[in-house]
This record gives sequence, structure tokens and C-alpha cells, in this order.
Amino acid sequence: MSGLSGNKLNQLVLNWPRGTVCTTGWLRKLGFSRQLIERYKKSRWLTSIGRGAYKLTNDPVSWPGAVYAIQEQLHLQVHPGGKTALQLKGLAHFVPAELKEIFLFGTRPQKLPTWFKIYDWAVDVSYSLTNLFDKGLGLSQHDFGSFSIKVSAAERAVMEMLYLVPQKQTLNESSLIMEHLVGLRPTVVQELLENCNSIKTKRLFMFLAEKHDHQWMKNLDLSRVNLGPGKITIVSGGVYDSKYKIVVPRISG
Repeated sequence: MSGLSGNKLNQLVLNWPRGTVCTTGWLRKLGFSRQLIERYKKSRWLTSIGRGAYKLTNDPVSWPGAVYAIQEQLHLQVHPGGKTALQLKGLAHFVPAELKEIFLFGTRPQKLPTWFKIYDWAVDVSYSLTNLFDKGLGLSQHDFGSFSIKVSAAERAVMEMLYLVPQKQTLNESSLIMEHLVGLRPTVVQELLENCNSIKTKRLFMFLAEKHDHQWMKNLDLSRVNLGPGKITIVSGGVYDSKYKIVVPRISG
């Protein structure tokens, strides 16, 4: 390998955040030709994880390192949210040592890259395309050591979790998680409620917040929140809450 190519490779290896994926497009922007990328692959410095994506050989990567590439290199509005964000923050009712399922959220009509979908990340991936909030609202950085990614703040995460009820998330588990969310920031909750595009989500959020008698509720101004008209049925044959006009599954406990 020539000295010039060797120097470029050294810089690439030194500056590559460990545990992350790098896309072909990003490598090209950094000045690496297709021929040079192929040479690094043949010499086993790089390993392909699918068409258009690589990792450093012998560097273990997991789903957060892939989301890093999706956010920082492909500039897609995709982020971990819902129960996953709460688990990452230690706020879920039960946090396993290793996540078995992750919930990702994206803005319509964005699709996950094929290399992400076909690679085995050792977790089940649930991807929801929504226009629940304006982009960027209620997101925060989460540190993974050598890199960080945008994830939902707790206030947005719980609303995303409720958005998935009952198709991908049970109300019973959501209630158990929300019971412990005593530290939500009312100013953030207020902004999210005012900008949430799902009437169902807002009603479920207020229903559970009231059920658990959270103190931060006292600082909310619901006169500025559109809770919509009419009855919403979350599940047939459930229990009707007349205040928030929703039919919900019976919650244990």
C-alpha cells in the first residue's frame, strides 16, 4: 500500500468513532474513492455490513452505532423513542441488561436504509413512521462513550409509547412505566401536548397522569391543549373514561 493511501487509512482508523457504522457516501465525502474503499475491504481493514455500509474489521457494532450513521451521515430524522428511550434513561418499569426489542421513530415518508434492515442487530426492530411532532421537538443527546445519538427525552418518549397503544404497546405496561415518571418537566410536557398531532395520545397521556396523580400536572394549562371532540375507542369492550372520553382496556393494580 502506498504511503499516501497508508496515511489516509491511518487517519480514517484514528477518526472513526468506535462502535459505529460508516456509509459509502460518507467515505466518499471524506475523499475515499470506490477503488480505495474496495482495497481497504480486500485488505480486511473494512468489513461490509450490507450494500453501502461498513464497519472497522474486529470492531463490534450494535444498533446505536448504526443509528449514529443514519442520523449523522444520512441525515435522516430517525431516532430511538418510546419505551426504548425510557429504558436507555433507566426510567422503564423493568430495564433488562440487554434490550431485546427497540422502538425507532421516523418522519414520513423516510425509510430505513436496506443495510440496516437486513443486518442482524441481535434485537427486534419496530419502526414507526409518524408525524406525531415537528422534527427535533423533545429530543436529546444520549452518550454511548465514543459517540452519541439523538433519542427522545422522557416527556416525548412516554407520548410515543402511548401512541403505539394498543397495536405495539399495552396500556397496562404503559401505566406501570408512567407511574414512576414523577420527574417530568411540566414546561416540556406543555409544549409537547400543544404540538402533538395525535388526539388519542394526548388523551391517554392525561388519563394516566391523572390516574397516578403526578404533581407536575398542576403546572399544565390544558386550556391551550386541543383534546378534540367525540369519543375515542382504544379497545372495544373496554372501560369508558368520561373526562377524557376514551374507551380503554381495564388496567390492573
